[in-house]
Amino acid sequence: MEKREKLYEGKAKIIYTTDSDNLVIQYFKDDTTAFDGAKKEVLEDKGVINCSISTIIFEYLEKHGIKTHFVERLSPREMLVKKCEIIPVEVVVRNVAAGSFSRRYGVKEGTPLKEPLVEYFYKNDELHDPMVCPNHVYMFGWATREELGFMTKTALEVSELLKKFFDEIDIQLVDFKLEFGRHNGEILLADEITPDACRLWDKSSGEVLDKDRFRKDMGKVVESYKEVYRRIVERYEKVEE
Repeated sequence: MEKREKLYEGKAKIIYTTDSDNLVIQYFKDDTTAFDGAKKEVLEDKGVINCSISTIIFEYLEKHGIKTHFVERLSPREMLVKKCEIIPVEVVVRNVAAGSFSRRYGVKEGTPLKEPLVEYFYKNDELHDPMVCPNHVYMFGWATREELGFMTKTALEVSELLKKFFDEIDIQLVDFKLEFGRHNGEILLADEITPDACRLWDKSSGEVLDKDRFRKDMGKVVESYKEVYRRIVERYEKVEE
């Protein structure tokens, strides 16, 4: 697969065209940002780790019936994916109170929620990704009712799959963000699933193993990502057996 010109560059990834109209290459950078890009740092090998983690998780989800944009991993930092028109709505699933949810509603971090909570955010850095309701999504034409319904259903299915997956490696899936895109008339799970887009806490110690380490200046960001990868690889090999 021939990599051609740069199609798009975001905070953490670059998308390149290929010799196929339906496929693009997603390149994972070492750049790490927080607070809509206000805080930025290059963390060596973070892109390689995130590409590795996302590859394994996409393969795992595909085997359990979730349709994604993932095709194959091409190199340590690159994966071949189906070209999608990204829907500008981030779907967040929360299992435990943390982050902006705790700040908005005054709920102590670490409080388990009675059931998974789905929230929607408009993907726009300039507006600081505001929280929106389904009616905003329909009114602005970002997605139809059917599309948003499918996205919500899929997000809850992913939540159940990943809770079990992480539970078996002694990690609590606190919350996570998903993005979806349109590809040849289908809605596919897109972007990435990594510690950049999930809150992951060690079940035994409560240690933070995700991007909050960067947001809160806790240090050992890459080391924590590597620990998540180590455990995921172990789990993935067991699944293969």
